[in-house]
Amino acid sequence: MNPTNSIKTNEVAEESWTGAFAAKSEEAFGGAFADDVALEAAALLVPVKGRSDVHTVMSTASNYYKEVRFTHKATNGPRTYVEWEATGASGVQFSGVTVLTRNEEGLIQHISISHRPLAAILEFSGEMNRRTQGKLESGHFRAND
Repeated sequence: MNPTNSIKTNEVAEESWTGAFAAKSEEAFGGAFADDVALEAAALLVPVKGRSDVHTVMSTASNYYKEVRFTHKATNGPRTYVEWEATGASGVQFSGVTVLTRNEEGLIQHISISHRPLAAILEFSGEMNRRTQGKLESGHFRAND
C-alpha cells in the first residue's frame, strides 16, 4: 500500500468515526461500515455483526454519551487507533481506546472498543441493553438488575 493512500484512508475513517459521534444521528455511522462489519467491545457479552446491527449499537451509544472527547489518534496501515474520554448519561466518567480496521475499499470492517473503568462499563452495558431492546437481538449486553 502506498503511504499517501494509507494516510488519506486513515483520515477518512477517523473523520467519519468522530463526526458520527458528534452528529448523534441515526444515519451518521451507516455509510462508514462494510456490510459484514463486526463490533467487539468490553461492554458486549458477544460481538455484534452486520452493518444494520452495528449501526444500531453505535448510534444508540452516541446518544447515550453527554460528551465524547477524542484525545489522541494513531494509524498503522488499515488500522486507526483513537483514544477518547467521555461522560455518560448519569455523569459517569469513561475513557477508552477504539481500534478501527478498514477493508481495501476504506470501509470499517472491524471495531474493537475498550472502555474503562469497570463500574462505568457495567452501567453502560446495562443501559445499552435497555436502549436497544426491540432494536437488536437480546444477549449482546448485560441485563439490567
